[in-house]
Amino acid sequence: MTKPLQVYLDEADLARLEAWSRERGWSKSRAVRVALRALTRPHPEDPLLALSGSVIDDLPDDCSEQFDRYLLETFVAESPRRYGSGRRSATRLRR
Repeated sequence: MTKPLQVYLDEADLARLEAWSRERGWSKSRAVRVALRALTRPHPEDPLLALSGSVIDDLPDDCSEQFDRYLLETFVAESPRRYGSGRRSATRLRR
Protein backbone atom coordinates (compact mmCIF):
# COMPACT_ATOMS: atom_id res chain seq x y z
CA MET A 1 0.00 0.00 0.00
CA THR A 2 1.39 3.38 -0.95
CA LYS A 3 0.86 6.53 1.05
CA PRO A 4 1.25 10.14 -0.07
CA LEU A 5 4.11 12.34 1.08
CA GLN A 6 4.31 16.10 0.68
CA VAL A 7 7.76 17.63 0.33
CA TYR A 8 8.67 21.30 0.06
CA LEU A 9 11.61 22.08 -2.24
CA ASP A 10 13.20 25.37 -3.15
CA GLU A 11 13.07 26.38 -6.81
CA ALA A 12 16.59 25.18 -7.62
CA ASP A 13 16.05 21.70 -6.16
CA LEU A 14 12.67 21.38 -7.84
CA ALA A 15 14.18 22.39 -11.19
CA ARG A 16 16.95 19.79 -10.78
CA LEU A 17 14.42 17.10 -9.86
CA GLU A 18 12.23 17.96 -12.84
CA ALA A 19 15.18 17.96 -15.26
CA TRP A 20 16.63 14.71 -13.87
CA SER A 21 13.30 12.89 -14.05
CA ARG A 22 12.47 14.31 -17.49
CA GLU A 23 15.81 13.05 -18.90
CA ARG A 24 14.88 9.53 -17.80
CA GLY A 25 11.21 9.73 -18.74
CA TRP A 26 10.20 9.24 -15.10
CA SER A 27 7.67 10.98 -12.93
CA LYS A 28 9.03 13.13 -10.11
CA SER A 29 7.54 10.66 -7.64
CA ARG A 30 9.43 7.77 -9.19
CA ALA A 31 12.68 9.76 -9.15
CA VAL A 32 12.25 10.53 -5.45
CA ARG A 33 11.45 6.87 -4.65
CA VAL A 34 14.53 5.64 -6.55
CA ALA A 35 16.77 8.20 -4.83
CA LEU A 36 15.37 7.30 -1.42
CA ARG A 37 15.96 3.59 -2.01
CA ALA A 38 19.49 4.23 -3.25
CA LEU A 39 20.34 6.34 -0.21
CA THR A 40 18.87 3.97 2.35
CA ARG A 41 19.78 0.54 0.98
CA PRO A 42 21.97 -1.59 3.23
CA HIS A 43 25.62 -1.60 2.33
CA PRO A 44 26.86 -5.01 1.21
CA GLU A 45 29.72 -6.61 3.09
CA ASP A 46 31.73 -7.03 -0.10
CA PRO A 47 33.72 -3.80 -0.69
CA LEU A 48 33.53 -4.26 -4.47
CA LEU A 49 29.76 -4.41 -4.33
CA ALA A 50 29.78 -1.32 -2.12
CA LEU A 51 31.57 0.53 -4.95
CA SER A 52 28.93 -0.54 -7.45
CA GLY A 53 27.54 2.51 -9.22
CA SER A 54 30.26 4.87 -8.02
CA VAL A 55 31.78 5.36 -11.49
CA ILE A 56 28.63 6.61 -13.15
CA ASP A 57 29.75 10.24 -12.98
CA ASP A 58 32.94 9.46 -14.91
CA LEU A 59 31.29 7.59 -17.80
CA PRO A 60 30.72 9.23 -21.19
CA ASP A 61 27.24 10.61 -21.80
CA ASP A 62 26.66 8.17 -24.68
CA CYS A 63 27.98 5.10 -22.83
CA SER A 64 24.73 3.15 -23.05
CA GLU A 65 24.38 3.86 -26.78
CA GLN A 66 28.05 3.21 -27.62
CA PHE A 67 28.75 0.48 -25.04
CA ASP A 68 30.17 -2.03 -27.54
CA ARG A 69 32.56 0.54 -29.01
CA TYR A 70 33.86 1.58 -25.57
CA LEU A 71 34.20 -2.05 -24.53
CA LEU A 72 36.25 -2.89 -27.62
CA GLU A 73 38.48 0.14 -27.02
CA THR A 74 39.27 -0.89 -23.46
CA PHE A 75 39.05 -4.70 -23.47
CA VAL A 76 42.25 -6.63 -24.16
CA ALA A 77 41.77 -10.37 -24.43
CA GLU A 78 44.49 -12.96 -24.25
CA SER A 79 44.57 -15.48 -27.03
CA PRO A 80 42.90 -18.71 -25.92
CA ARG A 81 45.12 -21.62 -24.99
CA ARG A 82 44.83 -24.81 -26.95
CA TYR A 83 43.31 -27.69 -25.04
CA GLY A 84 46.01 -29.74 -23.33
CA SER A 85 48.78 -27.24 -23.96
CA GLY A 86 50.75 -25.70 -21.17
CA ARG A 87 51.61 -27.07 -17.77
CA ARG A 88 49.19 -27.77 -15.01
CA SER A 89 49.43 -25.69 -11.90
CA ALA A 90 51.21 -27.22 -8.90
CA THR A 91 48.19 -26.84 -6.66
CA ARG A 92 45.08 -28.89 -7.25
CA LEU A 93 41.61 -28.09 -6.08
CA ARG A 94 40.06 -30.39 -3.52
CA ARG A 95 36.54 -31.48 -4.12
